[in-house]
Amino acid sequence: MHVTHVNRVRRARFRPAATLTGLTGLAVTALLGTALATAPSAVAGPQKAPAAATPACSAAYQIEQVLDGGTTWRMCWHYNTLSGLVLDNVSYQPKSEPKPIAVLTSARLAQVHVPYDDGEAEYDDITGTDFGQALQNLKPAECPGGTIKTVKVPDMGNVNGLCTTTRARGHAYRLNDDASTGGNGKLYSAQGKDLLVYTVNKASWYEYITEWRFSSDGTITSNVGATGSLSPYDYNGTDGKGWPIGKGATAYAESHSHNVFWRLNFGLDGSAKAKVEQYDSKVTPPRGNGSPTTKTTRTPVTKELAGDVADMRWWRVVSTAGKNGDGHPRSYEFVPGRSSKYPGRSFTKHDVYFTEYKKCEQYASDNPSANCGGTSVDKWVSGQTLTHPITWVNIGFHHIARDEDQQPMPVHWQGFSIAPRDVTAMNPLTPADLAGQNGVPGNGS
Repeated sequence: MHVTHVNRVRRARFRPAATLTGLTGLAVTALLGTALATAPSAVAGPQKAPAAATPACSAAYQIEQVLDGGTTWRMCWHYNTLSGLVLDNVSYQPKSEPKPIAVLTSARLAQVHVPYDDGEAEYDDITGTDFGQALQNLKPAECPGGTIKTVKVPDMGNVNGLCTTTRARGHAYRLNDDASTGGNGKLYSAQGKDLLVYTVNKASWYEYITEWRFSSDGTITSNVGATGSLSPYDYNGTDGKGWPIGKGATAYAESHSHNVFWRLNFGLDGSAKAKVEQYDSKVTPPRGNGSPTTKTTRTPVTKELAGDVADMRWWRVVSTAGKNGDGHPRSYEFVPGRSSKYPGRSFTKHDVYFTEYKKCEQYASDNPSANCGGTSVDKWVSGQTLTHPITWVNIGFHHIARDEDQQPMPVHWQGFSIAPRDVTAMNPLTPADLAGQNGVPGNGS
């Protein structure tokens, strides 16, 4: 057994008395994934999402930011003793919309599963270590131009651990509206900014940056960045399961995986009820001197699903309560980042899960509730009809260490985005003098 295994298990077993009780109200709530270290009104009910006019939390737990083009993001936050930062009641209001559009009821990490290649160590960093309680204090230089909020962590006290700031992302759009597009010869170009919300939590030698980005065009991106240090006790992977670190070939850092899961509870247009759709495109080779043709098929996902990413495949969650100005149902499309799918466990074999809401289903693996029909998300895909779908996203990274990983280790990122699809009738950043081109571009069609 590696010393790092002993170290991390000891860390997982060490908890202050209040969270070890198991029978107290606080501990039971923590295991269900709704333990509050902060706002008393931050937990949303299971069936009805907020109307998204004013965030349903006190001022200390509200985040509101106006971005380029007049887009405003609003949300609440609270802190969970296991998974850390939780965002609640997330809404999006472009300048053209008379009121905020509700997007997410809640969003958070649901597991960081870390199996080592030699099979001697395997961890669930969210539920098996002090991830939530090991929130790190942030220095002002780590939150440039932003605000560091104080987080009340049970049994640990106040931690200056939540950064909210903005960060440039480059071009928001560019259009040279010249004669080729039937335009007026004017250049339309704008730079974009994102609202950035993040925390840093330690899990033994690793430090995880949990980052949420909200863009002015309505896109939401979540990334987890792993940094900190390689375990100094796992330098014996000389059996083909490690990589030489340091001088010569004396220290082999053990290879391992980071399988990160997120749990998203949508509340589009203020309703927990939503539809899920899968889209697949098939390309037919050309005939003779012709060109290939592509046909896209929509498949309603009416039952719980364990889905796999494939070329030209994507999913969206569709509102049942609201439409955009063109009369099209609002939806959000999933855009997964690069992933190395880990086949060693049943719950890591799929990229996305859609399950029917059940209060006890909170963590993708090592789920603490004993009466939930299994302790991992794959066991919850049992054929139920989807009316209030919960979305689980799995992004994997196989970490084969390198010399550059010491010391400290550069951040390696893994994550995904959800992109608005028909949330607004046009680009929410459309310049005023192009607003009349909805469906009727300048050169006709």
